[in-house]
Amino acid sequence: MINRLPKRSTIWLILLALLAGTITVVQSAERPEPAASMSAANEPQPAPSLEPPAPTVNDTPKPLSKRIVEYHMTVQLDAENKTLNGVQALTWKNPGTKPVNELYFHVYPNAFQSKKSTFNRESGGKLRDDEMKGDGFGHMAIQSIQSQEGADLSASMQYVQPDDGNKQDQTLMKIRLPQPVDPGGETTVKIRFSVKLPQVFARMGYSGDFVMAGQWFPKVAVYEPKGTRGRAEEGWNLHQYHGNSEFYADFGIYNVRIQVPSKYTVAATGFPTKPAVDDGTKKTYHFYADDVHDFAWAASPDFVYVEEPFSAPNVPGVKIKLYLDPAHQSLKDRYLYAAKRSLTKYSEWFGEYPYSTLSIVVPPPGGNGAGGMEYPTLVTGWDASADTDGFELERVIVHEIGHQYWYGMVASNEFEEAWLDEGFTSYAEDLVMMSEYGVKPNFGIESIYVTSPEPLKQLSWLYGGHGRYADNVYVRAKLVLAGIEKQIGQKQMMRVLKTYFERWKFKHPATADFQAVLESVTKTSWADYFDQFVYGGAMTDYAVEHIQTRKVKQDGKTVYENAVLIKKYGGHYMDVPVKFHFADGSEVDRTWDGRDPQVLYTITSDAPIVWAAVDPQQTMILENKRINNFLQVEVDGKWKVRWNIGIVKLIETVLSGIAW
Repeated sequence: MINRLPKRSTIWLILLALLAGTITVVQSAERPEPAASMSAANEPQPAPSLEPPAPTVNDTPKPLSKRIVEYHMTVQLDAENKTLNGVQALTWKNPGTKPVNELYFHVYPNAFQSKKSTFNRESGGKLRDDEMKGDGFGHMAIQSIQSQEGADLSASMQYVQPDDGNKQDQTLMKIRLPQPVDPGGETTVKIRFSVKLPQVFARMGYSGDFVMAGQWFPKVAVYEPKGTRGRAEEGWNLHQYHGNSEFYADFGIYNVRIQVPSKYTVAATGFPTKPAVDDGTKKTYHFYADDVHDFAWAASPDFVYVEEPFSAPNVPGVKIKLYLDPAHQSLKDRYLYAAKRSLTKYSEWFGEYPYSTLSIVVPPPGGNGAGGMEYPTLVTGWDASADTDGFELERVIVHEIGHQYWYGMVASNEFEEAWLDEGFTSYAEDLVMMSEYGVKPNFGIESIYVTSPEPLKQLSWLYGGHGRYADNVYVRAKLVLAGIEKQIGQKQMMRVLKTYFERWKFKHPATADFQAVLESVTKTSWADYFDQFVYGGAMTDYAVEHIQTRKVKQDGKTVYENAVLIKKYGGHYMDVPVKFHFADGSEVDRTWDGRDPQVLYTITSDAPIVWAAVDPQQTMILENKRINNFLQVEVDGKWKVRWNIGIVKLIETVLSGIAW
C-alpha cells in the first residue's frame, strides 16, 4: 500500500522553518476473458451451491511455493444491495510436526461492522486521507461451516481477540476440527458466507457501481513451523485486524468463480480459464492463480479495458491489463509505460516476475479508499479524481508493482514486520522514479518528517497512530536502506537485495534473515547499525552546540582562535562531515568519526569564524533534526557583507537538494 506524500506547500513551510532557524482499447467490457457458468446461471440469484468449482487448470510441474492452502470459491455480487454471497472449500495442509486440532480464519470485513471494532477504535475510522462514512458499515456473516464429510462445525466457531481482548472485535475466528490434522496431513472445510460491503474504505467496499473486493472471504491464518521467522515453537500466527496492520497469509492455489450483472467487467488476481459466460442477465467469470497468498477482485460497469502483452529479459511474458475509469482513459499510455518500466527494472534488479498477468485498476472519483493498494498480480492506482500533474500517477503504480516482489513473493509478516514490505517497496520505488523519470529522492527533506522514530521491527498497531506508523515503516525504513546503500554502494546494494529476494521468495522471511543476507554479501557485521536503526528507534542527530572565538597574538600579528563544540544526540553515523566558514570567505572541512558524545575543534584563522555546519551537503541520510546542524556567530561590522554572502551560499546548498 502506498502512503500519500506531503503536499509541496507543506514541504515549503517546513523548509522555510528550517531556514529561519538556519495498446488496444475495448470500451466497457473485457472481451477475451473468464469462465464457466454457474450451475444455476438462469435462476434469479439463487444461494450458491456448497459444491465449489472444480479445478480447471493442472498444477505446474514445479510449484514455486509449498502451497499450504487451496481455495475453491464461488461468489455472487448483488449490485443493488451491495452484498456478496459466497461458498468456499478450503483445503489446508499441516506444515508442522505436531497434530493441529483447530483452524483460525481472518474475517476482515468485520472490522467495519461497528465503531467498537479494534480497527475502528485504533484508527478512529480514518486511513490515510480517507474516512469511513457514518452509514458506511459492512460485515461478514458466516452462515455455515462443514467438514468435508458434512459434519456441522458451526457450534465450535468462536471469535477470539488475542491482541487486545476486545470482545466487540470479530475479525479472527476459531473453529475446532472433528479430528486433528497430522503433520503433513490435510483437512477440508466448506464455508458459506455473505458480505455486506462497506462504502469503500480501507482497501475494500463500493463507490457507486464500483466494487473493490479485497479481504472478502474467510482467510485461514498462517501456521508457522518451528524456525519460521525465528519462531522457537511451532504454532498459529494470530492477530486481529488493526488500524495500521495489513496482511499475512500462506501461499497456495485459488480457483474462483465470480458472478456479476451482465453489464459489469471484472478484474481479478490470476488469469481467466475461459471467456466469461453471459446469459443476458448475469455474467460469470472463472479465475485461477497459484503460488499466491491472496485473491482480490474489482468490478464496474464503467471500466474501459486496455490490454497489452509485454516481455523483458526477466519477464518471460505477461499480459498487462488496465481497468480504467473513463475519466482516465486518455492516460492509458502513462499507466502502461509505468507498468512496463517497473516490471523491467524490478525483474532486472531483484529476480524474475513469474506470473502471466498484471492487472491495474483505477477506481472512480471518490473511490480512493480502494486506491493505492496491492494484491497478487493486481494493483490499484489513485482514484480518477486525483491530480495527474507531475509524476504521482506513475509513482503509485511503480510503488504497487514493487509490492509484487516484497509483499507478493517474499511475503513478509505485515502484522509484525511491516517495514520489510513497505520500506523495501518505497526504496525500490525511488530507484525506478529516478532511473525512469529523473525524479530524485530528497532524503534531507524526507528525514525531517520522521519526528517520532520508533523501532522498525515492531507490531504495526504499537506505533502511535497511522502517522507514526507511516513515518517509520515507509519513510524511516526507506532511509535505513538508503543508509546501507550509502555505505556499501548501489551496485553491492543490488547484490544484497537480489540475494535476499532469491533466497527468501515464497518463504516468509524475518528481519534477522535480511540482516544475515546483508552480512553474508558484505562480509561485515551490521549488528551496531541494526541495533540502533532497526531494532531500536534511533535517528542521527549531530548539533553544533557552541562556538567561541577570540583574538590572540601569534607571531606578532592578530589572529582568531575559534573553538567549536559538536555534540551527538542520536544514533551513531560514521564519517560526520563538518564545515567551518570564516568571515573572509575561507572554509575548513573536517570529518569526525561521530562515535564519542562530543568533539571540540580548535581552529586558528586570520578571520573570525562566521558559522559552522554539520553535514551541509545533507549526506547523512538518517539525520532528522537539521535545525541544530548550523550555528552562526556575531561578527564585526566590517565582516557583515562577507557573512551575508556565506549564508546565501548555505541556503543555495539546502535548496539544491530539493527534487519534486
